[in-house]
Amino acid sequence: MQRFLLRILLGSLVLAGLAAGAPTGEPLPPAKKSVVVIPVRDEIARPVLYILRRGLKEAIDQKADVIVLDIKTPGGALDVTFDIMEALEKFHGKTVAYVNNEAMSAGAFISAMTDEIWFTPDGIIGAAAPVTSTGQDVDKTMKLKITSYLKARMRAISEGKGYRGQVISAMIDEDAELKIGDKVLKGKGELLSLTAKEASATYGEPAKALLAAGIAKDVRALLTQKYGAERFTVKTLEITWSERLAVILNSLAPVLLGLGMLALFIEFKTPGFGVFGLIGVALLAVVFLTNYVAGLSGNEPLIFFGLGVLLVMLELIFWHSAGFLGVAGVALMMGSLLWSMADLWPNEPISIAWSADAFARPMLNFGLGLAIAVALFMALLRFLPKGWVWDRFVVQSTSGGVAQVAGLAAEAAKGLAALAGQRGVAVTALRPGGQVEVGGRRYEAKVEVGAIDRGATVVVTGCSDFALTVEKDNA
Repeated sequence: MQRFLLRILLGSLVLAGLAAGAPTGEPLPPAKKSVVVIPVRDEIARPVLYILRRGLKEAIDQKADVIVLDIKTPGGALDVTFDIMEALEKFHGKTVAYVNNEAMSAGAFISAMTDEIWFTPDGIIGAAAPVTSTGQDVDKTMKLKITSYLKARMRAISEGKGYRGQVISAMIDEDAELKIGDKVLKGKGELLSLTAKEASATYGEPAKALLAAGIAKDVRALLTQKYGAERFTVKTLEITWSERLAVILNSLAPVLLGLGMLALFIEFKTPGFGVFGLIGVALLAVVFLTNYVAGLSGNEPLIFFGLGVLLVMLELIFWHSAGFLGVAGVALMMGSLLWSMADLWPNEPISIAWSADAFARPMLNFGLGLAIAVALFMALLRFLPKGWVWDRFVVQSTSGGVAQVAGLAAEAAKGLAALAGQRGVAVTALRPGGQVEVGGRRYEAKVEVGAIDRGATVVVTGCSDFALTVEKDNA
């Protein structure tokens, strides 16, 4: 027993000696910060929203640490500004506004949404009173409502951020006084604007900067001051021509949807595969790609849209009138279009992402598109009864100088049975349905087994539901 206790004591002494003499090692350096820089330039309009939304979603997907808004704007549309402010709330990492070198009006609101506001040495910010899109003053009553809302919103997002709520309120409301302690920084009757130096001035006990977190000559200098030299990686986005084009096309989405649906409907009702199918698919693809560029759509809707296009092409080219593939393809295309128009965010709870609010605008656009398609189709029937479009739709044409009709009226159905045994020609491919010409007249027809190519000789074997049943003539 004594020997056993002695061994335990010796082992404890050895371990203690090793621990005391072991090198402590140096602490591991902090990981590099992943930074995404998004430009907020010129007038605040849809292209700015599109690139910001795209950048934020990429940053969330890639688990970026910091978003830097490189701001140089005189202001812009208030509704777009609200959309930008809402989008910024989706990113849960660090957000920094870099005033380079002006953030006026709407630019001040966007800056106020971020965690920190930095300036170039000649940066200015302020004068954020609401005005119309043309720069004119809004109606007095409306201005009071908007100003009250904006001030409340700014106070809410500025809690715990020093004097920011008071400062932004003084930029919004000319009647608001900015007073810190005994010092009045802005009296009533004017809108507050600040230079970088003024925004960096400190007040109170303990001393706090009025608005600025710092001053830096460029974004890289800003990041170096915050994280140290070479302790960050930067990805900078740019507004592309496609995003500017998407602004125009996105406003025309209901019209493009309506024209696309109308073209596909006409294609399904005409024999073979032609220009209407191509136009329909192309128009729907434009709507889809516009949503993709606008930062609404991700990669998942793209896969379903592509599958839908493939099924529609198979239906129109190889199995015309079979129906199932075409219906499934159109359903996939329409579903993916609705999906692509919804502003869904990565890692967002399903209950929020797939809420009715997320799909309200897509459903409205889709409904408008459907209404346009129906209206255009009715106009087509009303005003083009003898045009070439109508001729293809009702399949009224002449072949070899002999008049034909598209199918038979109900009162003529009894004559169908008399055609049994007669030979004719397939004027469209039958896969399994299509049209044949018998005795100089065109009829709807179907083949029960296999398929028949266009131009092949057929034999009528019977009729059903005002359509002929045929088989290939092997004689």
